Amino acid sequence: MSEELNPELEGQIQDQAAAEVVATPEVTVAESAPEVEASEDSADEDELELVLEVEEEEEAFDWNTYESGSGARGESHKAMEQLYEATLVTSVEHQVVSGVVVQLTDRDAIIDISSKSEGVVSLNEFRYNPDLKVGDLVEVLVDKQEDKLGQLVLSHRKARSIKAWDRVNEAFEAEEIVQGYVKARTKGGMIVDVFGLEAFLPGSQIDVKPIRDYDIYVDKTMEFKIVKINHEFKNVVVSHKALIEADLEEQKRKIIGQLEKGQVLEGVVKNITSYGVFIDLGGVDGLVHITDLSWSRINHPSEVVELDQKLNVVILDFDEAKTRIQLGLKQLSAHPWDALSQSVSAGDTIKGKVVVLADYGAFIEVAPGVEGLVHVSEMSWGSHLRSAQDFFKVGDIVEASVLSIDREERKMSLGIKQLTPDPWSSITAKYPVGSQHTGKVRNFTNFGVFVELEEGIDGLIHISDLSWLKKVKHPSEFTSVGAELEVKVLDIDVDNRRLSLGHKQVSDNPWDNLEDVFEVGSSHTGSVKSSADKGFNIWFDNQEIEAYCPPRHATKEDNSSIAVGEVLEFRVIEFNRDSRRILVSHTQTFKGGAIEEGSEGGKGKKGAKGTGAKTTVQSINAQVEKATLGDLDSLARLKEEMEGKE
Repeated sequence: MSEELNPELEGQIQDQAAAEVVATPEVTVAESAPEVEASEDSADEDELELVLEVEEEEEAFDWNTYESGSGARGESHKAMEQLYEATLVTSVEHQVVSGVVVQLTDRDAIIDISSKSEGVVSLNEFRYNPDLKVGDLVEVLVDKQEDKLGQLVLSHRKARSIKAWDRVNEAFEAEEIVQGYVKARTKGGMIVDVFGLEAFLPGSQIDVKPIRDYDIYVDKTMEFKIVKINHEFKNVVVSHKALIEADLEEQKRKIIGQLEKGQVLEGVVKNITSYGVFIDLGGVDGLVHITDLSWSRINHPSEVVELDQKLNVVILDFDEAKTRIQLGLKQLSAHPWDALSQSVSAGDTIKGKVVVLADYGAFIEVAPGVEGLVHVSEMSWGSHLRSAQDFFKVGDIVEASVLSIDREERKMSLGIKQLTPDPWSSITAKYPVGSQHTGKVRNFTNFGVFVELEEGIDGLIHISDLSWLKKVKHPSEFTSVGAELEVKVLDIDVDNRRLSLGHKQVSDNPWDNLEDVFEVGSSHTGSVKSSADKGFNIWFDNQEIEAYCPPRHATKEDNSSIAVGEVLEFRVIEFNRDSRRILVSHTQTFKGGAIEEGSEGGKGKKGAKGTGAKTTVQSINAQVEKATLGDLDSLARLKEEMEGKE
């Protein structure tokens, strides 16, 4: 960066430099003058010698002495450097410096900071100071000492912000009280100008009392205490309430020192929250919890008190160290349980309003401040517990029977189901063993279905009593919740309130009639329902019954196995009524082979037991195993001949 010098100073420097250059030659010439006058004829030779002496003198110049600053030449160099330094300004870029306003225009202020040129600052940065004039000393930040155009770039606003931030930190560390100007209202509080820096004043920190109208503080200058600084985001939080609280703290301690438990004081409702009410007792606040407002159950304190309402409260407890006071309002009136009639006793029927619903029951207010609990088990004679919301809703007027009452503990147990007769008291007369009824499926278990015959009367259908023919693995395969089923009462246990029901018993046992239909050796068309135990379950729609096809009997004529979903012809190879089992074979339908008449399989329709069925199956399997390729060829030729005749 080039620097321009004062013309007068530049001339002085040049004269001094010239004097230094010619000093040595002049001395040399003076010393040799007599020698030149002595011999005019040898002038040329003398002149040559003079030049050589001058050159020798210059070659003998000690540069080390000159650079070290010692001697006459070093002192001259130092003086020249001082002249240069007095003219130039050191770099102050990004620093805050003081400058003088040398000129004001309509839009800008020209400021001199003793640099090679003046800087220009917009008057918008001096809006806070409308009295700015030429000659005023102002602080500016040197953004750039020289931009692309060689101009000095200054900012008064940034300098003021930096100084303000330093001033704010000093005030925060010293816990100093500062003056602030409330500029505007913002969400949740106010914007305050402190030392030219915008700080945030939360609404809760304006005053010890709740503020309902923030606008009354705008354009006011107030005292504040800096309570929080965020150095990362350069945020400042101030409080006016902290100053008031400091003055009130001593006053609170004096008032609390005069308080006594049980003392009744007059106060004003200062604030209402969801959990209670704050009461101003004349310089100190106390809290009336929502549970201490009324003997009756309330949802919000605003149901009992209003803002600025005067009322009497009693001191329940206080903490001098924490300056907390616990107040009560309901304690000024007698407890409702004390006013409850002595005639109310167990077995009475009373009326009340549902005030609270819970999963375990409902609270019924039978008198102001007197509540009783109806447990969910006391709402219905049914054995399946449900939620209280299934029976009542808040605000319902209901009748209940008093089951128990404890005046000392102030507890009352109520019941609803006791107002209706217990259906189990006449269960044997209404649902005798062997009678048939229609019930609704309530829920499933792995072992059966619960069916409701009426409110409070449930019975269980075991999974084995659902169907004569279907093999049910889970009740959901047979029915659904809410469906109606015909049932037959199988057994009653009055003491344990258990009722055993059956669904298949409603109809006759079809196995008694299936013996003639599924006679051993008979053929039927069925569909392959599923695979099981390496074999397949076969379903016959015409009789709605399921049979089992062993793996050996599941081979088709092309030596492939039958598959789920196929509809094929099957031959009965065993029928067992007692075990309710039917064995069928698809292989026998095309291989043929007589079933032994003397086997137990043939006697199956008579209900015989033993090894007959096993013998029949073994005989058929043996016949299948004895088949040779020749037999298969013979059967194929026989088939072709029969088709040709047709």
